[in-house]
Amino acid sequence: MSGIIVPTEEDLPKAPRVPRRSTVFSDVDLGRDGKQIGFFHVPQSPHDDAWGTVRVPLAVVKNGTGPTVLIEGGNHGDEYEGPIALGELIRSIDPAGIQGRIIAIPAINLPAVVAAQRTSPVDGLNFNRTFPGDPAGTLTRQLSAYVHDVLFPESDFFLDLHSGGSSLMIMPSAIIEPAADPAQHRRNIDATLAFGAPTTVMVDNLGERRTSTASAVDAGLTVVGTEMAGAGTVSAEALAICRRGIRNVLAHAGVIDPEHLVKPAGEPRVLTIPGAAAYGFAGDDGVFEAAQAPGEPVQAGSVAGRIHFLTDPGREPAVLRHRIDGVLFARRQPGRVRPGNCCFVVAVPYDWSGSR
Repeated sequence: MSGIIVPTEEDLPKAPRVPRRSTVFSDVDLGRDGKQIGFFHVPQSPHDDAWGTVRVPLAVVKNGTGPTVLIEGGNHGDEYEGPIALGELIRSIDPAGIQGRIIAIPAINLPAVVAAQRTSPVDGLNFNRTFPGDPAGTLTRQLSAYVHDVLFPESDFFLDLHSGGSSLMIMPSAIIEPAADPAQHRRNIDATLAFGAPTTVMVDNLGERRTSTASAVDAGLTVVGTEMAGAGTVSAEALAICRRGIRNVLAHAGVIDPEHLVKPAGEPRVLTIPGAAAYGFAGDDGVFEAAQAPGEPVQAGSVAGRIHFLTDPGREPAVLRHRIDGVLFARRQPGRVRPGNCCFVVAVPYDWSGSR
């Protein structure tokens, strides 16, 4: 077989990249100066509306040239601080006070927002596990495809506003999305610290790449996430942090005057979720009693909580223990648990000095 050259993948001719075709259309012009508040429309044909659309609120505020900051709320429909703060920004922002562009979507997962639930009632999907989406897929996949294919290429920064939703209570935090490229990772850290939350946490979702923030990193954007309390309620403290943080990111990006950036006092507190050992999952069907509140220190081997068996009073509770030292980042909010439910998450200090 000597003398035969086997071509490698790099040697093969590359097919031209064909843009994915979408049926989504919008009444907002992304390139026009001024403030526009309208919708993008996703054609749908359910039983009661043969030629209808799902109308997702979309606002664009633009003045001249400059960076574009894409801000998204309502990724999950039971997380409220982000959509509230983003709606306030849309109503109050004056195009004359910015240089560049803000693209704001306060209720991106519209059916879930209307239903006040984490996943879409239309197709049962978690929007934040569907990226890069599919323009020919179900509604949720069409929504993520529009963000990925249309809005990411228009943007320089991406701010994704989350809370703990109905199932978790989380320390109000800004979230660093890790990036493989050191320069991009540094940009993400800087922008996330600029948000100005009391705590900043690096979260990689156990390597999950189907999230909006991971997809935005893959698209080359500078990315900031949040986790603003939760429990399916509105936290006044977290909402205040979110309001200030949105404007801090806009100032950091240079879209509004940097003098509006409000820096938190002292050295930033930066944590990370160090893999699977940080998570505690229910192994039984029962009611979870947490032993600590978010923000409290925990030790490896200490009791994280107990699962009680209300219909079997002779059975002792099952004890869940922490596997690492750290700080309780999140805990289960509803008492009722089933095997596999996340009951708690622990964060540990993150040394980001090497990224400075």
